[in-house]
This record gives sequence, structure tokens and C-alpha cells, in this order.
Amino acid sequence: MRASLSTRTFHTHQTMRKSIAQSQSRVKAFLIIGLCLPVGAVLFLWLLAMPDVSVLRATNPTVTALMEARQAQAEAQGHTIGRHWMWVPLSRISPHLHQAVVAGEDASFFTHEGFDWEGIKDAALYNIEAGKLKRGGSTITQQLAKNLYLSSERSLFRKAREALITRSLEHHLTKERILELYLNVAEWGEGVYGAEAAARHHFKKSSRDLTSDEAAWLAAILPSPRRYDPMRKTTSLARRHDRILKRITRGSPQSPQLEPEPKSEPDSEPELEPDQHSAEPPVQEQAGDYNESPTSR
Repeated sequence: MRASLSTRTFHTHQTMRKSIAQSQSRVKAFLIIGLCLPVGAVLFLWLLAMPDVSVLRATNPTVTALMEARQAQAEAQGHTIGRHWMWVPLSRISPHLHQAVVAGEDASFFTHEGFDWEGIKDAALYNIEAGKLKRGGSTITQQLAKNLYLSSERSLFRKAREALITRSLEHHLTKERILELYLNVAEWGEGVYGAEAAARHHFKKSSRDLTSDEAAWLAAILPSPRRYDPMRKTTSLARRHDRILKRITRGSPQSPQLEPEPKSEPDSEPELEPDQHSAEPPVQEQAGDYNESPTSR
């Protein structure tokens, strides 16, 4: 009889333990679901808000996130800045500048798929040794993604968004188109955007007439375009210029050449008119021989 009672008690305790364990499992499951649902909803909405980069195959942007951010910063400080910007096709930008920007910013541009993993690794090791963030390792495609669509905030969500946009750019666009976009929206001074405005601002000439030396100077200031000026040659800027110039004049194996661009007829169109065969943002004449996008009011 005692053995029977003991066995019954044991089974009762075992049943209770199983019931408690099942209840705890259900609570954990509900907590996980409760946490995952809002996070999943946020990620879903976030993905829905991703830009459609496929439109860039045939359409040029009329403004970029970087331009709007610079304008907002200036207004917050109580002043306004002009926007000097004229879109030109890749064929009307000096090949020297194509090569200099690739050599200075992203030597493996034509071989990677948006991310230079070796460059990222080298930058991380350099930053660890330096004890601070001094080198980024961003590719031209990543920089284009940031310039076109993203804010300057530093967060994991922003980096994830940058990565997705970068992959999308590489998937939908050719390397030549990515380079054309980058050269036309990159910042080259306060209120100076794109190769044409940069060449006119710094060297008083069209971007298609840049020499290899001038192109190397423009590529050299890209990491800090509002800090550096090729007319004021600091030691560090001169060193960077010399490295880039050597790569493009001696033929660096890490700097792939662009395919030859078709030559435009010099007499077929005025120098300052937009290319009639490309979908470029309208421009208007502005003092100082600049053209400005109408969106820069």
C-alpha cells in the first residue's frame, strides 16, 4: 500500500513539473513572438522604403541626400550656400579623371561587386593600430549609395541600408554608369558637386580638358573636399596627389582602365549645353560661369 502511494505521489510530482515546464515554454514563446513581430514589422516597412535604383539606368538624379543635408546644415547655421552643379555624360569627362578617381578612391572598382573586402580588412587593421577611425575602406559604389540616399548618422541600421543599396546598385547598373553617377554627384568643395563644376571651380576649365596632373589633384581632395583645395597644396595633400599621379601615369596593376569612350563631336553642341541624348536634370545659367540645378534654391 505504501509503495502504491509513493508511486502515485511520484507520478503526481512528475506531471506537475511537466505542466510547469510547458507553461514556461509557452510564456517564452509568447515573449519571443511579441518581440519579433514589431521588429519584423519595422524591417518590412524599412525594406518597402528602399529606393528603386533601377530608375538610374536612364534617369539622372535631380538632387541628392548629401546636397539636401549640406543645405540644411547651412540653414541651421543661419546662412545659405549656392549649389554649383552641371551634369555631363562620362564621355565628356576627361579619362584622366576617371582613372585618378578609381586609383585614389577604389583601385579594385572594376573587379569587386560593391565591397572591397581586402580594403575593409586593411582599413580595420590600420584603425586598430592608429587607435581611432582614420580610414573607412568604402568603395565608390558605397560612397554613391551614401551620397544619393543616406544621412550622415552612424548606426547599424544605416550601415545595413547602405549595404543593401550598394548591392542593388551593382545589380542594376553597369560599372561605367556607377562611375558616371559618382563623378557627377561627388562633393568637390562647399556647394560644388560633380566633375564639371569642380573643374571650373578649381581650374577654370571644362572637365573634359583636365590634364592628368589636375585630375590627380581633384581625386586627392575627395576624402575631405571642404577642407582641401588643390590651389593650397598641403604636405599630406601633395603626397596623396603624387601617389595617384604615379598610378595613372605609370599604369598601376590595381587601377583597371575604362573601356574607350566614344569621342563626342566638339562642334556638334555648345560646351555648356547638357547632352541632348541623356536624361539630365535641367540646368540654368548662374553668375561665375556655373550652371545650377533649379532644385538648389
